[in-house]
Amino acid sequence: MIELKRINNEQDLKTAHSIREQVFVQEQKVPRDAEYDEHEQEANHYLAACDGVACGAARWRVTSDGVKLERFAVLQPYRNKNVGAQVLKAVLEDVQREQAGKKIYLNAQLPAVNFYKRHGFEPEGDMFTECDIKHYKMVFKG
Repeated sequence: MIELKRINNEQDLKTAHSIREQVFVQEQKVPRDAEYDEHEQEANHYLAACDGVACGAARWRVTSDGVKLERFAVLQPYRNKNVGAQVLKAVLEDVQREQAGKKIYLNAQLPAVNFYKRHGFEPEGDMFTECDIKHYKMVFKG
């Protein structure tokens, strides 16, 4: 069973950071200073657990362009088990309730583009590279 909660304490935030550390810094070789940025405090963070084991994380924040979804990470053993889809669904529900009418967007890594397409996002603009990883900006169309 997948459980998702919005983080409201320091311990859960540390757990989410640990998941991001494993996925982005260790696996994908994203520089640590690029992974943890100046938006950590203002963002709304989430933690996913599968059968009680923390396995996924995400965040969103308000920007001048709308609402940006960021830092979606699922630990390797839990990928392709619906964890990412459940996290995305819950985050989208919160954003649509709390930021109704605002543009929702994200920067999707190339391998994740089809995942986001299946969930209502469409690419916008040209491919770009961020931290040596190819991305597309994608906008939620619902």
